[in-house]
Amino acid sequence: QVQLVESGGGLVQAGGSLRLSCAASGGPTISVYSVGWFRLAPGKEREFVAFLSWSGSRTYYADSVKDRFTISRDNVKNTVYLQMNNLKPEDTAVYYCAADQKVNLGNYDTDRAYEYWGRGTQVTVSS
Repeated sequence: QVQLVESGGGLVQAGGSLRLSCAASGGPTISVYSVGWFRLAPGKEREFVAFLSWSGSRTYYADSVKDRFTISRDNVKNTVYLQMNNLKPEDTAVYYCAADQKVNLGNYDTDRAYEYWGRGTQVTVSS
């Protein structure tokens, strides 16, 4: 089974940038999994942020982060990234990466589609 570990979170001012990493280990290479990023803010339900298909050919984003966030993958480092630019206070949340080999275009934005999850990394954006 693959293990996922997120890193790169922290405190940043509004307008700043962070790059989150999701490192995979202990199982097949990350390139056989579709990967999603989700976030959980206080008092809210966990929400979809970004998706990268296993082939690397498809990416999808939540409307709230489109044109600000970019998901990518480094097969050599077995890591998926989430580049976050022009951060806003409403981006404050714990960010999780998730992976699964059976995610499809009909469910990529639902957390139930993913079997493997990391423990999350905190992102705090100050105004």
